[in-house]
Amino acid sequence: MQNKKPDDGLLLEDEALRDGLQIESQIFTLEQKVELFNLLKSAGVKRIQVGSFVHPKIVPQMADTDELIRRLGRQHGTVISALILNDKGLDRALACGIPHVSMSVSVSDTHSRHNARRPAAEALDQMVELITHALAQGLKVRAGLQSAFGCVYEGAISEDAVLAAVERVVATGVEEINLADSTGMANPQAIKSLVRLVAKHFPDTRISLHLHDTRGMGIANMVSGYEAGVRIFDVCAGGLGGCPFIRGAAGNVPTEDSVNLFESMGIDTGIDLKKIVEAVSFLESALSRSLPGRMSRVLRFQQRCEPL
Repeated sequence: MQNKKPDDGLLLEDEALRDGLQIESQIFTLEQKVELFNLLKSAGVKRIQVGSFVHPKIVPQMADTDELIRRLGRQHGTVISALILNDKGLDRALACGIPHVSMSVSVSDTHSRHNARRPAAEALDQMVELITHALAQGLKVRAGLQSAFGCVYEGAISEDAVLAAVERVVATGVEEINLADSTGMANPQAIKSLVRLVAKHFPDTRISLHLHDTRGMGIANMVSGYEAGVRIFDVCAGGLGGCPFIRGAAGNVPTEDSVNLFESMGIDTGIDLKKIVEAVSFLESALSRSLPGRMSRVLRFQQRCEPL
């Protein structure tokens, strides 16, 4: 058996409560969300994105994000985070007392017009102002760039365009930049190229990756990102999720598959695989369907095959 080597910088942020649920028509109750959060925390997940501050008519599943954050309160050992896309979202975040937020814009103009209802350049200008204000208010902010590896509407996104956007948000003082493969169009070579480019120009800024598995490249892209130096990855229990404004978008890389990936490479994630599978089982029971993640099926099969 391979000896595990600790990697103190490795962090898997689970987004089942936000990215995972946002396109589901079945509305989860507050109690169900609290139960899912507790399952993820019990498994050892250290950062959990619990929702987004968006208009409830656009994304009904996120209508109770403020109440959920208040219900959860301050958590020992687990960072609670949420997504902010505009000034009203920031006001709500400040009002409910969340300590960490992800503030995100698209580098694709067409996607930005669908997602944020404004051109990408205008959205970036506004987000830079909002991030500056959020930091001044004491919030821990992760700045995100959506569609950084391609857009289903526009095709390839130039690395220069992404780098220019990174420069704008890094100037605010954020310590982490999230590069999002929102469409799942990235490949391992593109991941490694862009990550190394951003790291070269901004060596003091941590880079995280938000990977969608739309074309089955999620795990391969995760390995490529890790080899390029990334130590923070967004994941989602069961591989649930997708974007309501991107045609055909699938969910994030499953948390359980990501844990298995790193653990099988001898890298300690700090997350209990069997307990993550309990969270997947909870989701599958609530949704009355199987989810794309593989390791939950693998473990169930192994349990059935164990000798009596």
